[in-house]
Amino acid sequence: MKEVEIYTDGACRGNPGPGGWGAILVYHGREKELSGGEPETTNNRMELTAVIEALAALKEPCQVKLTSDSKYVVDAMLQGWAQNWRAHGWKKPDKSAALNPDLWERLLALAAGHEVEWVWVKGHAGHPYNERCDQLATAFADSFQIS
Repeated sequence: MKEVEIYTDGACRGNPGPGGWGAILVYHGREKELSGGEPETTNNRMELTAVIEALAALKEPCQVKLTSDSKYVVDAMLQGWAQNWRAHGWKKPDKSAALNPDLWERLLALAAGHEVEWVWVKGHAGHPYNERCDQLATAFADSFQIS
């Protein structure tokens, strides 16, 4: 299996508000940057979308080291929360609705096709790829701002 490093970040100007996401895929020293956004969204939706779009860009099953500053995403995957929400009809243990089930469904399906190591990194702490992903995400979010 190919070994790929993925770095992701999401951003939102207001929550909800204009948002963006950024991802960097690294394979054998080569980097591919991806970014996008939505005019009205939430930060968590952008964090999820960054991971989804990065995994969707892989053309075959890979060993992936996925680094994100989103505890929401990393903890939900590492601790099995997302799988449990799905198993219980997108309900959390307190019976409240799990948010963003459409994106979690896509993420769970994509992640199942790869061997993913989930890594959390503190945001805005000088990690070069995290900082670059933040720049990609915020630039896209800012592109929706009316001047």
